[in-house]
Amino acid sequence: MNRPSTSPTSSSLAPRQLWTRTRGVLLVLGLVLIGGIILATMRSADHHGHLDPRSADPNGSRAVAEILKAQGVTLRVATTLDEATTAADPDTTLLVTTPDLLTDRQQSTLHAAMSTSGGRTVLLGAGPSSLPALAPGVTSAPSTPVATREPECSLPAAVRAGGVDLGGERYVTGDHAETCYPADGLPTLVSVKNSGAGDTVLLGSPDILYNDRLDQQGNASLALQLLGSRPHLVWYLPSLTDASATEGDPDGPSDDNAAEGFLSLVPEGWLWGTLQLALAALLAALWRGRRLGPLVTERLPVAIRASEATEGRARLYRKANARDRAASVLRTATRTRIAPLLGVPPQHAHSPESLLPALSARLPGTTADPKDLLFGPAPADDSALIRLADHLDALEREVRTS
Repeated sequence: MNRPSTSPTSSSLAPRQLWTRTRGVLLVLGLVLIGGIILATMRSADHHGHLDPRSADPNGSRAVAEILKAQGVTLRVATTLDEATTAADPDTTLLVTTPDLLTDRQQSTLHAAMSTSGGRTVLLGAGPSSLPALAPGVTSAPSTPVATREPECSLPAAVRAGGVDLGGERYVTGDHAETCYPADGLPTLVSVKNSGAGDTVLLGSPDILYNDRLDQQGNASLALQLLGSRPHLVWYLPSLTDASATEGDPDGPSDDNAAEGFLSLVPEGWLWGTLQLALAALLAALWRGRRLGPLVTERLPVAIRASEATEGRARLYRKANARDRAASVLRTATRTRIAPLLGVPPQHAHSPESLLPALSARLPGTTADPKDLLFGPAPADDSALIRLADHLDALEREVRTS
């Protein structure tokens, strides 16, 4: 018996065929990946995050930082508590963007530096978790939406600025503080004199520092007066990566703050690039999986000879060792062809009760067992399968010649 050819078939693609079929998809994915990386890199070079003086995003603060620099104010960005407290002095304004992110130990250290520096400290959105340590005597009230509010106070900076966009935290103070921009009777801006020289300014919301709000109302005027009253400005961006955030704190930062700190470490451009890549992968999956539902019959693009189709199917059966399936196909085809010759209706061609009596009457002297031949078990090996095919051919010839 001749061994079957080992040349590639539809069930075993050659490397060249596999490359031809997949190169288009790989090219598209490669271009999307390269484009996403380039875009993310370009965006991450210019965008740094919320209230960052280097960020040109709508919620960044690059605009006010550039104006202050143009007016001669030197600006320094601090990301650790040590940098912020070391730079504090009478000629410096210290801006703390997220005081509630500081631990109790950090707040205590910062307050000590604020009290002795003699400069100005501006706290943005300080709430119940930071007010007791950073602004003793001031308590927080329920927050209010940001809206245009009038100063209603005698603080020179507020009087010159007029109406500004403030809201967020509201404060309850004593007689020792200057209060402005009230919302339902409670101020959203508070100025408190420190025990020594200098003062602490509480802003209920940071909106006047945003790039997209700086040119509205009197926001720019108030922001420049509060931050530009001294020749130096330290812009403190608290971060959970600061070593002082865990020193002396056995519990460490909370899970919520840890998650916020982790996301703040990822440049915005990379997050946007990751989103683009995920969307591209989803579209590619939908494109490649567009054939949904049951299979449909399609015309072949070329004519295939019956011998080639038979040979290809035989190779598939052999590769899968599907002798049972191959034997079933051979027997079914033989029964279908001999039934009309024996006068058996097509619908009864595969019924032993109808086909076998007609076959015995037609070939009374046959030596082979027609029941075992047409309805028997699957062959045990390839040799038995070949003998079965030969016997079925012989039986069909007998029926046709009888």
